[in-house]
Amino acid sequence: MFKRGCVQVWSIENPEWKCKIDEGSAGLIDVCWSPDSRHVLTTADFNLRITVWSLVNKSVSYIKYPKKASKVLDFTEDGKYLALAERRDCKDCISVFVCSDWELIKHFEVATNDLAGICWSPDGRALCVWDSLLDCKILLYSPDGLCLSSYVPYQHALGIKTVAWSPSSQFLAIGCYDEQVRVLNHITWKTVAEFHHPASIESQDTQIIYREAEKKLQLRDQRFSLQDISTKCPQSKYEVVEEMPVHIKTVKADTETANPKLGIGVLSWSSDNKYLVTRNGAMK
Repeated sequence: MFKRGCVQVWSIENPEWKCKIDEGSAGLIDVCWSPDSRHVLTTADFNLRITVWSLVNKSVSYIKYPKKASKVLDFTEDGKYLALAERRDCKDCISVFVCSDWELIKHFEVATNDLAGICWSPDGRALCVWDSLLDCKILLYSPDGLCLSSYVPYQHALGIKTVAWSPSSQFLAIGCYDEQVRVLNHITWKTVAEFHHPASIESQDTQIIYREAEKKLQLRDQRFSLQDISTKCPQSKYEVVEEMPVHIKTVKADTETANPKLGIGVLSWSSDNKYLVTRNGAMK
């Protein structure tokens, strides 16, 4: 209930247990769980502060100066540490907290003009920081604030849209508005692969192309129940495209509106780090 500035929590195991969190005049624009499921983090209006509410001992902790960004905070995969993007004295900063008692253990500035997001590597050894759309820049920091690398693919154009770590933390995939995906390695932080998204594919030597086709179900008996209808919903199959070249439909981006359909909007690694799924927003 964002308009009321309230958060309500219920227990699945104990229906009688319930909790109500009221931010009052501070307002409420965001809420999330901590990894241990024992704390609730709420963000006040205008990003004035983040409040950590304990569901165990009812203690309250405050974190000031959170930055307004697409991904302002991120927990390590083991749930031990929280990284928070901040804005102090017109400079972007990162604060690292211990989730056991929410104590600040590290605070350092980052070399961004307008930080847009942060993301821990799965092993917690590196923190990825990227700049706003106007600056195509990726920065890698260690947990103690040491800058490991800085990567700028290009300049004077819309920058980074999506970032995704591989499950092993060995690779970092970067999706940009130039409709390309670049993959960095964790040793030298240099590019090991680049993937383009051409609208026309001339050869099938290096890729297999599938086309989704809908399967029409034949209902032999006209008498069927509602359960039959739910289980016999339209299905689809994938056919290998043999004819070349293949032309993929594209959508012209409307540059007059916010968040145009342009660039790499989805990046997802397979669990064995062998495959990477991408989606270009300009393609149907």
